[in-house]
Amino acid sequence: MNAKIDWTVGQNIKRCREAGGMTQETVAAKMRELGCEVTRSALAKIEVGQRHLYADELIRLREILNTEYDVILF
Repeated sequence: MNAKIDWTVGQNIKRCREAGGMTQETVAAKMRELGCEVTRSALAKIEVGQRHLYADELIRLREILNTEYDVILF
């Protein structure tokens, strides 16, 4: 995978999460409620580009962060 893309997507997620006033733990808990087994640590790694984002996680993050895919991906 492309490290620059992973980092960009992670930073976009972080920006959306912070804009929504949510902590990593809050987002991770909501993801678990929706069936994605994501820990706070895993979310932190996604935000800094150290872990890939799976399609089901992307779908849930878009819902939780109340944003569009373009905002997360680009």
